[in-house]
Amino acid sequence: MTRPTLLAVSHGTSYAAGARAIADLVDAVAATLPDVEVRSAFVDVQQPDAADVVPTIDGPLVIVPLLLSRGFHVHHDLHGTAAGKADAVVAAPLGPDALLAAVLAERLQAAPATTSASPQPPAADAPVILAVAGSRDPASLTDAETMAALLADRLERPVELAYLAARQPDLPAALAARPDAVVSTYLLAHGYFFDLAARQAAGRAITPPLLDGGSVPPALVDLIVGRYEDAEALLGGGARSGARADARAGARAEAQPA
Repeated sequence: MTRPTLLAVSHGTSYAAGARAIADLVDAVAATLPDVEVRSAFVDVQQPDAADVVPTIDGPLVIVPLLLSRGFHVHHDLHGTAAGKADAVVAAPLGPDALLAAVLAERLQAAPATTSASPQPPAADAPVILAVAGSRDPASLTDAETMAALLADRLERPVELAYLAARQPDLPAALAARPDAVVSTYLLAHGYFFDLAARQAAGRAITPPLLDGGSVPPALVDLIVGRYEDAEALLGGGARSGARADARAGARAEAQPA
């Protein structure tokens, strides 16, 4: 039986490095799912637009948002597009998830870069500020708070939120309250919001985004595959999807802190 097409939909960016990192991520997912047709689309900035691609796909379709929380693009753009195709389903966005917390923790454990010369690296137990893009959608607030809690559990130390748009506290205010903090950027790839965070955190330790231009973290690939297979089951994936879900549950358990 042919498996549903996976349409990986990201926001889109005019930053070449960010666009390349997202493309590498999608390629890694395709390599992990050789029996699935994997395609890319976007909701803004880049082409092709998801709304134009979906009607051209024959057969069942799983749309996987390469987005870190719920919001307008998920609720309106993607669900609205999927509503016009009877055998299409939209998977959950990537966050919040323990696998993302694992990648964020790895970024923090590596020596974070600084946005300008800094006399001392951050202390191992320095406070952590999780910098998120921000959205006015109430669901995105819940998702950001949940992600901060997952990272705090992983690190076994407090994590505070700061927003790069739409909500308060913004990053400058959070850093003023915690001048010794390290900034963990909860962003998928380099682009406008990372540059904004770097400017606002000038002189402070800041981690790169989840995709930093190097090798694609396996946890991100596992997360996207998991989102796809959860949604595939809704389209009638049957026992095979159930077995894969059990395997993913084991992987997620390993991602949780001891």
